[in-house]
This record gives sequence, C-alpha cells and structure tokens, in this order.
Amino acid sequence: VAGGGGGPAARELFAEGLLQFLRPAVRQLDGSVRAVRESQVELREHIDSLATELYRINEDQKVALDLDPYVKKLLNARRRVVLVNNILQNAQERLRRLNHSVAKETLRRKAMLEAAAASGYPQGLPGK
Repeated sequence: VAGGGGGPAARELFAEGLLQFLRPAVRQLDGSVRAVRESQVELREHIDSLATELYRINEDQKVALDLDPYVKKLLNARRRVVLVNNILQNAQERLRRLNHSVAKETLRRKAMLEAAAASGYPQGLPGK
C-alpha cells in the first residue's frame, strides 16, 4: 500500500485502518491531558493556600520571620503551574480537534465506500 500498489480499495482499507488505530490513542491522550490539567489546578490551589498560611503564620509570630523568599518561591512555582496548565489546555484543544477530524474523515470514507459499493464498484471508487 505504501508503495502505491494494491489499488484504491487497498488504500481506502489502509486509511480506514489507520483512522481506527488513531482514534483510541487520541481519546487516551485527551483523557490523560484532562487528568493532568485537573491535578495542575489542584496544585495551584494548594500553593495559594500555603502562601496564605505562611503569611498568616508570619503575622502571628512574636518574632518576625522573613518568609518572603519562601512565598516568592511558591508564587514562582504557581506561575510555572499556570504555564504548564496553559500548554496542556492548548494540547487538549488540538487533541479535541484531531479527534473530531478523525471521526469526520471516518464517516466520509465510510460513506464513499458505501456509495461505491452501491453503485456497482466493489473494488474501489468509480472512475479510478
């Protein structure tokens, strides 16, 4: 098939198989990205909570501790979490579009094959 042999029916069969192979992988990736994004949101909330708690502890202490460097580190970590979350959100959107394209192409190819079979061309597309 890769070398061009086998005719249109073989190419269509190969394309259909490839689409069927890609669909579960795209869905699995989408689920993984969704899970990571959820954990990123949870991590960001924990970082915010910890920073607030550090400020509160610092205010309650009789001897003032300099917690600013730690809070800055937390805020820097939070910034990185937000950045990773944005990257994951973009990747998830691309996966969603890819999944939609795979489904659309599968339906289109299935309709073409059914139309070809119905018009008396069981070995491929008419005129090929």
